[in-house]
Amino acid sequence: MTGQPVPEVVIKAVDNGPYQVKGPIRLVDHDNNVYDLGPGRTKLLCRCGRSANKPFCDGAHSRHGFAAAERSG
Repeated sequence: MTGQPVPEVVIKAVDNGPYQVKGPIRLVDHDNNVYDLGPGRTKLLCRCGRSANKPFCDGAHSRHGFAAAERSG
């Protein structure tokens, strides 16, 4: 993939784990809390629903044996 421009935002679904998001982005949760991620910053977003630090991942997927229903395509 050399020679192709690198996107400003990259979202990666980690197998049986969180979404890995590389900014810059503005994330707004259901309570309207705003989280700004600057360029080059990486955050992990909960996908299992068990994180005590939602919307961010705290590793609960590992402790509870989360298995994704399907892989992203």
